[in-house]
Amino acid sequence: MIYWYTVLEVAIAAAAGVLCVVLGLFRTKPGDLSMGATALVELLLLGQLGIAIVAPLVGNSPTGSIIEFYIYLIVALLLPLLAGFWALVDRDRWSTVVLGLACFAIAVMVVRMNIIWTVQTQ
Repeated sequence: MIYWYTVLEVAIAAAAGVLCVVLGLFRTKPGDLSMGATALVELLLLGQLGIAIVAPLVGNSPTGSIIEFYIYLIVALLLPLLAGFWALVDRDRWSTVVLGLACFAIAVMVVRMNIIWTVQTQ
């Protein structure tokens, strides 16, 4: 993993989480802003997938379990899709809060992926 990219991902996911939760608490239904913030988090996760595929090929291998890392990454990739689907099907303010909670969960998962990649030993 690339450290600066990890920090960027966590910062944007946390900011998107705060934005969506605040919008939801102010009774805002899912819209372009909340869905766009969640889509940006998903886009960054797709970039992380590309990095995770290329990094071992250029000598940056994980120190922890590669299976555990990829399980975290796959689940993190699914969270914004499922939360976005929920927000499109059930269009009320709580759907916006669910988008925010999904972004917070992704921020935590990216930190854990970084720990698996850089700190743990097999």
